[in-house]
Amino acid sequence: MTNQTVAEELEDEISETRSMSYRALPGAADEMLDNNGGIRPVWQRFVNSIDRLSEHELHERFARADRYLRDAGVFYRAYGANGSSDRAWPFSHIPVLIAEKEWQVLAEGLVQRANLLEAVVSDIYNDNRLVQEGFIPPQLIAGNPEFLRPLVGIKPAGGHYLHFCSFEIGRGPDGNWWVLADRTQAPSGAGFALENRVATTRAFSDIYAETHVHRLASFFGAFRDALQSRKQHADDRIAVLSPGPANETYFEHAYIARYLGIMLLEGEDLAVVNGRVMVRTVAGLKPISVLWRRLDAAYADPLELNQNSHIGTPGMVQALRNGAVTFVNALGSGILETRALLAFMPTICHHLLGEDLALPSIATWWCGQKSEREQVARNLDRMVIGPAYSRLPFFDDSGRSQLGASLSKAQRKAMLERIEAEGGKLVGQEVVTLSTTPAFVDGKLTPRPMSLRVYAARTRDGWQIMPGGFARIGSGDDVSAIAMQSGGSAADVWIVSEKPVDRTSLLPAEESFTRNMPGSLPSRAADNLYWLGRYIERAEGALRILRAWHGRFAESADPEQPLLAYVTRYLSDLDVDMKHGVPESMMRNIDSAVYSASNIRDRFSPDGWLALTDLAKTARRFHDKVKHGDDAAHAMTILLRKLAGFAGLVHENMYRFTGWRFLTVGRFLERGLHMTRLLGHMSADAAPDGSLDMLLEIGDNVMTHRRRYNVNTAKLTVTDLLALDPLNPRSILFQLNEIRTELEQLPNAFVSGQMSPLYREAMRLHSGLAVMTPETMTPEIYSTLERELERLSDILANTYLG
Repeated sequence: MTNQTVAEELEDEISETRSMSYRALPGAADEMLDNNGGIRPVWQRFVNSIDRLSEHELHERFARADRYLRDAGVFYRAYGANGSSDRAWPFSHIPVLIAEKEWQVLAEGLVQRANLLEAVVSDIYNDNRLVQEGFIPPQLIAGNPEFLRPLVGIKPAGGHYLHFCSFEIGRGPDGNWWVLADRTQAPSGAGFALENRVATTRAFSDIYAETHVHRLASFFGAFRDALQSRKQHADDRIAVLSPGPANETYFEHAYIARYLGIMLLEGEDLAVVNGRVMVRTVAGLKPISVLWRRLDAAYADPLELNQNSHIGTPGMVQALRNGAVTFVNALGSGILETRALLAFMPTICHHLLGEDLALPSIATWWCGQKSEREQVARNLDRMVIGPAYSRLPFFDDSGRSQLGASLSKAQRKAMLERIEAEGGKLVGQEVVTLSTTPAFVDGKLTPRPMSLRVYAARTRDGWQIMPGGFARIGSGDDVSAIAMQSGGSAADVWIVSEKPVDRTSLLPAEESFTRNMPGSLPSRAADNLYWLGRYIERAEGALRILRAWHGRFAESADPEQPLLAYVTRYLSDLDVDMKHGVPESMMRNIDSAVYSASNIRDRFSPDGWLALTDLAKTARRFHDKVKHGDDAAHAMTILLRKLAGFAGLVHENMYRFTGWRFLTVGRFLERGLHMTRLLGHMSADAAPDGSLDMLLEIGDNVMTHRRRYNVNTAKLTVTDLLALDPLNPRSILFQLNEIRTELEQLPNAFVSGQMSPLYREAMRLHSGLAVMTPETMTPEIYSTLERELERLSDILANTYLG
């Protein structure tokens, strides 16, 4: 027997085993299997490779992918009856493989569709001939909440309404692909597609390297270049416009901004001044001319659109009239997502483009017309009935869409009556049996229904289709379970070529480059960085006091012992209770730090985020589970180490740019306040015995005091070390010196050669303390210094953070 024959037999055996354990669902096409039950050629190498792996090896690979997603902090926000919650990204480890030749056909159809959608939205907001000539019923435009009348007649800067679209597509039982929904409002998921790719390559790095899979970077690079080309002036900025951290895909907004090297903004960051859109930065207002919006259009301008919007920017529509800003996509383009429009796309395509739809839409009937209404009524059992104006495909809109075959007799009668009475508000869509793809369930490959989300970007060379996207995988056989909110998952999509593909990246090929000058830090980002520093330092200060308290309690077991009672009263004044191992106020400070960091995810390293969230998880675990004394002291030590790890990551890795200075000033100011209050209380005449020793321990200066002063602990030496020593990183004077140094580097620290009010105040505080002696430091001085530090914070906020 030849080696070739052995290989052929082995392949047949693998295929037979796979076919026996993996069966397509009845009536559904399958992405991996052909019509005869054999493995499609594009899948052959992948299947053979994973067949050689044991179940243990597969789980190890899946664990690597899951660990990457967890460490990168990939999440989405799920909504339920009890509100929203952040959930780990629901990743399906087995990618979907599609042959390059098949993908090219799909891509051509999607380019045609993108051009068609551009022509339709241009007509709707300008000539309106499609309505006049009967190709679109007037009701679908005039009564549509996505039709924004203030935008009528406004031509987009650059001439195009659409720049970035996505399409929900699915394969039917006959093997043909259908468009299930168009996404033009604010298409989501492109960033998740990138993360899916990274996670999948972590699991199957060897298989991926051997397979000619088209990369995604060139798609994003071309789109980034297109965004750059739409800038109207060289100093204009480009940004992702996000609704904020409460949005379900906020992680992706931050990820895309960081990946493309552009700003991440919210509506409050922007202002329209003299008809131009400006971003509020710590260096003043700066022009911005390209906004990749991720919020619904109606919320973009509370002045002319949705007056209840708290996330928009007044005057944005006027800026559009002036041609001063390009939106990706144009405001009002969300009307193209209207489900009822799918019914009219074939005739519109033939009318506008002179050709048939290359990639047809799912069969749709708008019930506002008599013949279509009767068609839906006659075939109710084969229909999904849903809102005509819905922008969601039926499986994402299960709360409002109903499957005709599942209706009871009474429900069926009510539905028929509703179709007759309110037909204009309803559509009927053919029930689709989506193709299946392998998912790894309970140790074996199992077929699950699937749809693909594919992306199109307008580049300098026209529309470009992302060679991939991501697949939405159902949690069961039911198509409605594809939606993420219903338990569905997401998989990477590999477009496989028969020959090697280019290994592109976003790194520039040329050696020339331009450094961005400082001053583009949005004021809101500076505010979050400043308070992140303060919250972290506030938590650390409380932890050091609590560790010292619990250490002494472990020795006496008497909370009424004078020193412990004295410190307890001090902590009570700071709203730090002693009921829990980790007090509620400390949990609030740590949670506030996490929240501040979540608002600047585009400027925060994954390592820093992981360290901060790990700190929060540990603190929450200790909250009610540690006992007073040694147990709590040990817990505080663990938390201090985690805090030190976070601070070290920030200090060692964060670029010394404007944002780092605000974070640092926040930490120094809070530490200065902490030590000022503590010294005023613990060195007072009424302080009990042991207060000074405890003070040195809290300040982490016990050994330093022994080396510097050849005397026992005394009020003057402790004051000298913790208040006035310029070389002690815990002293008040050290904090003021560092604050002064950092403020000097901020924009507008000097105006026309004169100190700014903020810098002048920092200089005054530093100079005033530098000339003091230990003998002159009284509780009244500490009290005055505390108020002045708080005033310095107010001046900083008014100068940069307003």
